[in-house]
Amino acid sequence: MSLDHRLSPELEELRRTVEAFAHDVVAPKIGEYYEHHEFPYEIVREMGRMGLFGLPFPEEYGGMGGDYLALGVALEELARVDSSVAITLEAGVSLGAMPIYHFGTEEQKREWLPRMCAGEVLGAFGLTEPDGGSDAGATRTTAVRDGDHWVINGSKCFITNSGTDITGLVTVTAVTGRKDDGSPLISSIIVPSGTPGFSVAAPYSKVGWNASDTRELSFSDVRVPVGNLVGTEGRGYAQFLRILDEGRIAIAALATGLAQGCVDESVRYAKDRHAFGRPIGHNQAIQFKLADMEMRAHTSRLAWRDAASRLVHGETFKKEAALAKLYSSEIAVDNAREATQIHGGYGFMNEYPVARMWRDSKILEIGEGTSEVQRLLIARELGV
Repeated sequence: MSLDHRLSPELEELRRTVEAFAHDVVAPKIGEYYEHHEFPYEIVREMGRMGLFGLPFPEEYGGMGGDYLALGVALEELARVDSSVAITLEAGVSLGAMPIYHFGTEEQKREWLPRMCAGEVLGAFGLTEPDGGSDAGATRTTAVRDGDHWVINGSKCFITNSGTDITGLVTVTAVTGRKDDGSPLISSIIVPSGTPGFSVAAPYSKVGWNASDTRELSFSDVRVPVGNLVGTEGRGYAQFLRILDEGRIAIAALATGLAQGCVDESVRYAKDRHAFGRPIGHNQAIQFKLADMEMRAHTSRLAWRDAASRLVHGETFKKEAALAKLYSSEIAVDNAREATQIHGGYGFMNEYPVARMWRDSKILEIGEGTSEVQRLLIARELGV
């Protein structure tokens, strides 16, 4: 595989298009959405019209015929300006639509993917449970076969895109049986929004991602047709591991964007802010901080593009995805901290983008596999 991760002309055109959208449409409006903890429906609709939700899907399902590199490019450019908008796209594609695309029946794909690719419907992935956290295999939600239906009981937490006005479904992991040794057989089942017994709690009060929708879900004797099973019964655990491997590349791209956005804002501020009679960017201490921040963002970009290239070319990418996710999320936190320091007191004011970036960065070390989980995955891939 080539190590040249420069973008093709088509991807560069996409990058420029999303960059312009982020600066011209997202940047002027997102601060108000964020401050009021409101979901940016207007922005999401425009993203749908641009085809961003359909980037990695075939045209036959309403997609743009691209791949994970294309998705990563879009996520990075959005996150340079705002992470709430970026995570809405990431979760809508990687967690909402991908399980159906990879494992769904042809009927499920035809029913859901065209609307999801158009951004008309958002999907969510109901995996994490209140008592589970990183131990996703300890699923307690159950789905019991009753004739032609599954009857689902349980709860999920921290589920992105699960309670918006345009959320159409949640793909839920549930225990559908037991192996001979007593270990659970976990399956994935589609639960459409509005299904009786399916309750969506009020949005969480969060530290960051305040313009993103995140909710707790509960299922009380929820009945859905047996045809809502996604993939093979009992293979839900293996399926979501694949989904998370891919999703880590997308999160790495998003984290890279946040890290680069911190550089962008800090360079601008260092040129404009004067202290002791000259721009603070003339001070070597500031210059060194900026150089380190740019180094981290550049290296992070190479990491996620390497993992994405391996995925696109059908090569093994599990370790590279974990490396990219681990590194990019941790350097995003580092860059956000340094950007806040460069801005001084202004960096603590919500009117400055770096304050939003600082609040948004920490979750990147937790969501879609904590840093500790990534280190375990990497070590296992090394054979230890």
